[in-house]
Amino acid sequence: MQGIFNTAQMRVLGALTLFMILLALGSYAALNFERLQYVNPMLSTVSVTGEGEVLAVPDVGQFSFSVTAEGVDAAVAQEASGTKVNEILAYLREQGIEDKDIKVEYYNLYPRWRYEERMCAMGSYCPPGEQIPDGFEVSQSIAVKVRDTKQAPAIITGVGERGATNISNLNFTIDDIEALRDEARTKAIKDAQEKAGELAKQLGVRLVRFSSYYEDGDYPQPYYQSSMVAMDKAESAGFGGAELPVGEESTKVRVNVTYEVR
Repeated sequence: MQGIFNTAQMRVLGALTLFMILLALGSYAALNFERLQYVNPMLSTVSVTGEGEVLAVPDVGQFSFSVTAEGVDAAVAQEASGTKVNEILAYLREQGIEDKDIKVEYYNLYPRWRYEERMCAMGSYCPPGEQIPDGFEVSQSIAVKVRDTKQAPAIITGVGERGATNISNLNFTIDDIEALRDEARTKAIKDAQEKAGELAKQLGVRLVRFSSYYEDGDYPQPYYQSSMVAMDKAESAGFGGAELPVGEESTKVRVNVTYEVR
């Protein structure tokens, strides 16, 4: 049996078998090495920040008004309040304000009290006074959106003339803010791409692929210019309302973009 394995043919066969094993192991190692190049956890990257800003004149005016009324009982107070509010709402609709742009913010009905002191004899014990019912009070607040900003001063004046007891929270804003954010985002991404290309040239590398993205957006900020909302006095027989500057609003978007480089 030992003589068989000592023959020349068997020695050649054994050498070939060993060579094939070594060749297979070498190919396997080379393949794994190539794979490691693609799963290298220490990939080289560059990160850049891009900014985009859009300025726009507000196209919507918003304000709130309140109406309060008193009555000897709840029904009388509600009727008095309702009459004032209905008159104001009718006026707003006459001015072209749609129902979708009129919204009740709150409605409160609560009893009123007065404090009545007791009459006491001089030098005697005097018990504390007591609260006496003194009717009811209704208070309600309504928010209004004016889509034609030029109308805002006159409408505010008209609301005040029809019994509104408090007009507040006047501001001018952009109705479709998302459209401005989309435009600002496009500018920010373009800014980041240009910065990444310039940085790659300076570093002597090339951008391989996009890696990550992060966005940081700002709420619209007022950016005042000379735009005004005012009634043309020649078109109005009376006072058309105070001149109200609407300014401009700035919408900004910042993006952080990371690229793999080689």
